[in-house]
Amino acid sequence: MLVHKGYMGHVEFDDEMEIFHGEVINTRDVITFQGSTVEEIKTAFIDSVEDYLAFCAERNEQPEKPFSGKLNLRLEPELHREAYMAAKLNHMSLNQWITAAIRQQAQG
Repeated sequence: MLVHKGYMGHVEFDDEMEIFHGEVINTRDVITFQGSTVEEIKTAFIDSVEDYLAFCAERNEQPEKPFSGKLNLRLEPELHREAYMAAKLNHMSLNQWITAAIRQQAQG
């Protein structure tokens, strides 16, 4: 995984074309890059992110930031109540409890 200014690039290798190609995966905007060596793909990734940021600046638009940390979540009312009760029993806010639960699942 490549990271530059908070943007994360996922790279794959196309063995037919013998080229690396990648895409920034933590934004809805499409940012792609490619190269034929590891150094080229790293440079292309950084250049693509910088080009995206410059393009946004030229248009006087805010670039999409990778993950704001805000998550809107819809739950069934009963599950909402259960999560709230579990949080209270653990002396946590609902936000803290959900964050801990997600972190635990993400770490396997």
